Order: sequence, then structure tokens, then C-alpha cells
Amino acid sequence: MMTTNALRSRFIEYFKANEHRFVASSSLVPASDPTLLFVNAGMVPFKDMFLGIDQRDYKRAVSAQRCVRAGGKHNDLENVGYTARHHTFFEMLGNFSFGDYFKREAIHFAWEFLTGELELPKDKLWVTVYEEDAEAEAIWKDEIGIPEARLARIGAKDNFWQMGDTGPCGPCSEIFYDHGEHIWGGPPGTPEEDGDRFVEIWNLVFMQYDRQPDGTMVDLPKPSIDTGMGLERIAAVMQGTHDNYGIDVFQTLMAAAAEAVGIEGEPSEAQLPSLKVVADHIRATAFLIADGVMPSNEGRGYVLRRIMRRAIRHGYKLGATGTFFYKLVAPLNELMGEAYPELDTAHQQIERVVEQEEQRFSETLAQGMKILEDAIAHMAGTEIPGETVFKLYDTYGFPVDLTNDVARERDLTLDNEGFEREMTAQRERARAASQFGADYHAKLDDVGAATEFLGYTEDAAAARVVSLLVEGEPVDTLAEGGQGVVVLDRTPFYGESGGQVGDTGTIAGDGFHFVVTDTQKQNGVFLHFGHVERGTVVPGADVSAKVDAARRRDIELNHTATHLLHAALRDVLGTHVRQKGSLVAPDRLRFDFSHFEAVTPEQLAAIEAQVNHKIRENIEGRIYERSYDDAVAEGAMAFFGEKYGSTVRVVRFGDYSVELCGGTHAPSTGALGFVKITDERGVSAGNRRLEAVSGGYALAWIQDVLDRQTRLASRLKAAPSELEDKLDRLLERVSGLEKQLETANQKLAASQGDDLASSAVEVGGARLVVKRMDGADRKTLRDTVDALKNKLENAIVVLGAAEGDKVALIAGVAKSQTDRVAAGDLVNYVAGQVGGKGGGRPDMAQAGGTEPEKLDAALASVVDWVDERLTERAN
Repeated sequence: MMTTNALRSRFIEYFKANEHRFVASSSLVPASDPTLLFVNAGMVPFKDMFLGIDQRDYKRAVSAQRCVRAGGKHNDLENVGYTARHHTFFEMLGNFSFGDYFKREAIHFAWEFLTGELELPKDKLWVTVYEEDAEAEAIWKDEIGIPEARLARIGAKDNFWQMGDTGPCGPCSEIFYDHGEHIWGGPPGTPEEDGDRFVEIWNLVFMQYDRQPDGTMVDLPKPSIDTGMGLERIAAVMQGTHDNYGIDVFQTLMAAAAEAVGIEGEPSEAQLPSLKVVADHIRATAFLIADGVMPSNEGRGYVLRRIMRRAIRHGYKLGATGTFFYKLVAPLNELMGEAYPELDTAHQQIERVVEQEEQRFSETLAQGMKILEDAIAHMAGTEIPGETVFKLYDTYGFPVDLTNDVARERDLTLDNEGFEREMTAQRERARAASQFGADYHAKLDDVGAATEFLGYTEDAAAARVVSLLVEGEPVDTLAEGGQGVVVLDRTPFYGESGGQVGDTGTIAGDGFHFVVTDTQKQNGVFLHFGHVERGTVVPGADVSAKVDAARRRDIELNHTATHLLHAALRDVLGTHVRQKGSLVAPDRLRFDFSHFEAVTPEQLAAIEAQVNHKIRENIEGRIYERSYDDAVAEGAMAFFGEKYGSTVRVVRFGDYSVELCGGTHAPSTGALGFVKITDERGVSAGNRRLEAVSGGYALAWIQDVLDRQTRLASRLKAAPSELEDKLDRLLERVSGLEKQLETANQKLAASQGDDLASSAVEVGGARLVVKRMDGADRKTLRDTVDALKNKLENAIVVLGAAEGDKVALIAGVAKSQTDRVAAGDLVNYVAGQVGGKGGGRPDMAQAGGTEPEKLDAALASVVDWVDERLTERAN
């Protein structure tokens, strides 16, 4: 039997032997592509190459690209576990041509690999072509020898491929495998094509067009080839099964899942769907976390959380107790860690993240399931009410697909209309996810060719105005006082990217002076935003472009500081740390990174000390270009969200920090002076943020702290060196006074309890006390209520106090009376009259209000309300 790992290697080696460059799988998080939530096809990393935007030093490529389809437009999540071939995570084998070969070679490569390398029987293979693609049909028939009976002409619905609503597209030709007559299903193009007998294993896309936002299609610069063969599907063929979950990878993971949840012996048929869900979802979970995605309540992190919680729910359905899902990371790493080193590197961190998410969810899963079971038990029909679905999500963190899973297992449906009325939070998430549908073609037209960037070596340069823009539209002039964008043929100004802010400065020409307040970069064009201080700017004018050099130097110090901090974070916290974003400004820096717990003060001190030690070593910076593969082999770190071509720019400070980076930097670490970390905090689940300053701004920050310390010492009448001792003594004294106050309040509450007890009135067999106690804090009110409940038999107590525009209310009810009057109902009755609300236990509840002028009347109404309530209960 050919293993899945062996099959992946065989595919790559075959195409390498046919002059294809092997390109390692990209991250599941698309780099600089606003149209996608996740990489969902093998061609995604090559999208700009098909469009002619990205130029690399190869024209043929082969890859095994990891993909996720579990969010946005391409979402297979709810089908996983119930079908033979749906997955959240899968591997796409692909060979690509960028203007090199086209249909004939692509078809021959596919046929030779399947029938030659893999030795599949030719009579088991069926082919489809786009109904208008006579060229491909002729190649299949005349050159390959596919008989008419095993070739189908299919329309655009299935045989015209496109990545999204816009972008590269073209006709395609699919190859199917016939699993045999013992399995139900018909050939492609027949009414029975959805059966499992005939399975598509390879899709050859003949990339010819670029679909525009208005639906029109223009020819690509060069016809290209994009193919995709699902590794899991071809592995099923080679291992003699029509079910992807029958292949070695899933059988191993399902066995590990069965062991983790405590299944002994052979799993039952009823248990298999849940085992499939768990085995599938651990792959998506682990690889998403390895690529820096952390479970959260928005965007990609929310999709990851849905995947994880669905798997955990199925594990509990199988009988799991406690955490189990994280235990599958190790067997997954054994299966796939060699092919994907990033998984092997991060697997310990992945285990920690998964276990923490399991612990968080398991605390609410049992409660949520009880609510759902109760709702199902009391249903009159077969539809779970929308209010229940909303409550499960809003209160217990149940994604809708979990509720839908349970409904599906019980042959029930969801009240989707009712759910939509209630589920405003879910709609907000849907709107947030829609940001990934941005138009890929959003670009500047009519502004000329890409700008030549001179800023790595120059702060000033002669240039020529290529075009002018106002609110995105080209204009012929930009007059004095006007705001707009100047585009030059060459520029020393750095355009914002990689977290580094854009440069400012001036552009001056004959009779005009333009102040640059920001520089942006789009599709290689540098946009100089600003206003005309004097004169009139026109296209074609010769200019002198000058960057604010002092500001640029400060930015460079902070950019180098982010690299040093990145290295120190990985050294102190672990190699799982990955950059999640940054801001490099002249006066500060911000660095976001993946880490699933707060950084301790001791760790922060060690990080800062290490960075400043490297600064004192004054390590010279080296910046040079390498091929991407060579740079990564050198140990270079790639920054989050950046997209790299075949040739990359390496920024190196000795052996301590090696990054791929397009920004500008200090000449050596010593130029930074020192770095001071000013803040560390969490920004989302699994993501932390450092803020820091360097150079002169670090000195100013330290000076400000010292000045504050001096002023504080003066106010406390102590020397700065004595400040800590003086504060300790003051805090100790305050603590003593607070204890004295607490004791006094307790005595006051006891004495007031004695006084108030005599004011109790008999109401329906209960002893009712209602009193206004202005000046008492909430603790005193509670203590007084407790004293009265201890002193009076069958006590019902309401105390209120007003301070400024606030009202505090406490209600207490003896346990013997809680079946007649609940403290929460009582306190809310009073609170509703003073502009507030509250809640609590049946025997003790509290509330607030904002209308103290109504407190007396509200308290006066309590006797009648209690009397009426007790009378109702008596009857």
C-alpha cells in the first residue's frame, strides 16, 4: 500500500524531474489578499503570478498546499463527518505553468503520472471537458486515446473554474476515477453523478482570463496552467477505498481519537461520524494555530473556535470526560511533522492552546447541552425555537453549527427566522467576515508605471511628477491650498508597509512647494499625500523630493528595535512566538505576537535586558538579497501578513536577528541607545502586545518617569530613594484604618439592627423592616440586613441609601419566607421606581438606581406590595 506521505513525495519528485520548481506550502493565512479568509486552493499563493503582478525566477512550479474550507464563501464545516470526502483541512497537490506550457503538456503530465507513475488502470479513468473547449477534447481523444464513452462535455457550472467573483479563471478538464460497480453512482454529467462510484481526483484549469468586477473577462498576459489533485482523494484510490476517512492518515487519527475519548474495542457505526469529525478537525485546528491563528470571537479566530468546539462536542458525545482533543496533536505531528516542519516546531504550543480552549469550553458545554436537551424535550413540533438557539450562542458560546449538529442527529430543524431576529451579534460577525470579500481589482489606474524607490540609500532625490490625484481621481493641476496625492517616477519616500509608517517631507519644483504628510504604496506605485503650500503642481514637472531625515532616523531605530524584540521574545518565551502585526512610528513601536498567557514581569525584564545587551554590543546591520529558499535556509524569519517573491531582502544583525524585511533600519544596534518596554497586555485570545520606545524617545520616557518620581517624593515628604518605604508605611496605615472602619461599621450595623428590629411590622405572618439609611455603604447595608435576619424570625428586610445621584438597595428574606417572597423580586420592585434594576439570590439581592428623589415613595410602597404578595401565596 502506498502511504499518503509516500504519495505526496512521489507527486513532487515526478514534477521536479520535469523541470518544475518545488514551492513549499504557504501559510493558511493569505498574505496580502483581502478576498480570502483562508487559503482554500493550491493556486492561491500564485495568484499574482497569474495576473502578471508578481515576477519570479521560475515558470513551472509544483506544490503540496495545505488548505482550509471552513469559513466565508468556501465552507464545508457542517458536512464533515457525514460524507466520504468533505474536510475542513486538506492537502492540494498541484503543478503550475506561468506562461510556459499549456493544455497539451498539462494533459500529458496528468495522464503519465496517473497511469505511469501510479500505474492506475486506464479504463478506470474518465474525463470531462468544458463544452466549448474543442482543443482540450481533441487532445484527450486524439493524443491520449480516451474513448468517447468515457469523455463528457460539461457546462460552465462545473467545468469553468474561478477563484472568486473576480480574478484569474478559465475552462477546465477533470479526471475521474471509477471505484467500481459495487458502489452506487453514475459518471459525470449523468443524473447519478453525485454518487460515490465516480470520484473527481484531478482538475486541470487552463487559466486564460482575468474576470473584472463588472463581469467581463480579459486575456491574461500569458495563458497558464493551474492544476489541483486532492491528496486525500488520490490516497483513497491508491489504498483501495472510496472513503477518504479509510486512508492511513485518518485511520491513525481516528484510532488515536477513540483511545483519547475512552472507546475500547472496535468503534460502532454510530460512533464513526463523530470520530471522523474529531480526526478531521484536529488537522485544521493544529495547522491554523501553527500559522498563528488563535481561537477568538472574531474573524479567522472565530472560525477556528467553531472548528475546535464542534470537535470537542463530538468527543463528549463519544463519552470523553475532561480534556482529550489536545492529545491528538502528538499523533498528528508524527504523521505530518516531517512534511510540514512548522507543525513539528509548534506542536507543544499547539497542545497548550488546544487544552486551554478545551478547558474553557468544557465549563459551559454541559450547561448548554442541558438547556438544549430540556428545550428538545418540551418541544411541541420538530423545530428548535430561534430563542433557544440564540440563548445557547449568547450565553454558552455555542456556535449555531453545534446546535444544528444536534438537531441533525435528532431529525430536527432550527427556527432560522426566529434565530435571525434574536441573533444581532451573529450578524455583526457575518459583516466582519465580509471584509474578506473585498475587490481584488481595487487598484489605481492611469497613474503610470511602478515608482522607482531610492529610499534605502537616499533621503533626497531629483524626480518628475507623473500624475496628480484628488479623492482618487486624476487631475491636471493641484493649486495652492489644495490637498491631494502626487505620484513621482522615482522617490526617496518610504511607503507605509510592513508596519513601518510612511515618510513625510517636501516635494518642491519651479514655483511650487508640496508638503508630504504621508506616503502610501499600492501595487508598486508610491502615493505622496499632502497639500500645496504655495504655487501650482502639474504633471511632468521636475522636482526635488526630500524626506524628513530626522523623523526617518527615529523610525529606523524603532524598526530595528522590533527585530531585536522579536528575537528576544522567541528566546525567552519560546519559538512558538510569531509576529502578529506591528506599528513602527518615529516616537514609539508596537509589536503584536502570539503567546497564550501574560508575560511575567521577570520575563519582561529578561527580554528588555537581552535587547539592551545586544545594543551595547553594537552589532553591525547587514542588508542583502537572497532567494526566498536560501534566506529561509539561513534561518531568516518572515513577518506576519507580508508577501514575498522569489528574491527577498534579508536584514541581519549578526546571528541574533535575521528577518525578511522591506523596511529601513539603523546601521547598527548601538544607534538605538537603549530600548524601554513601556507596556505589555493581551489584545485577543492567544495574542499579546508590547509597546516600547528607543533612542531619544526612550531617554525622554525615562526622564518623565524620574520627574514624576521626584514630584511624588516631594508630596510625600521623602527622598526619592525612600519613596518605596514611605509608600509601604502609608499603605500599611491605610489597611489598618480600613479594618478599624470595617469593625466600626459592623458594630454600627449590629446596633442599627437592634434599633430597626423594634420598627418591624407584622405582615402576613412575616416581620417586615423597611428603612432609609443615607450615608451607609453597600457592605454596611448588607451587614445590617444579616443582623436583622438573625434577630427577627420570618424577617423580610428592605434597606435603601442615597448618595448624590445614586441609590443603593438591599433586600433580605429569611429562608422560611423565600417560597413566599423572593429577595430578587422585591428589590427589583423597589429599584424599578428609582430608575434601576438588580438581582441576586432568593434570600439576598441588591440593586441600584439613578433617581434618589423617588426613594422615599418607593420604600413606602413596600408594605402594600409584600402584603399583596403574601396574600396571593396564601390563597
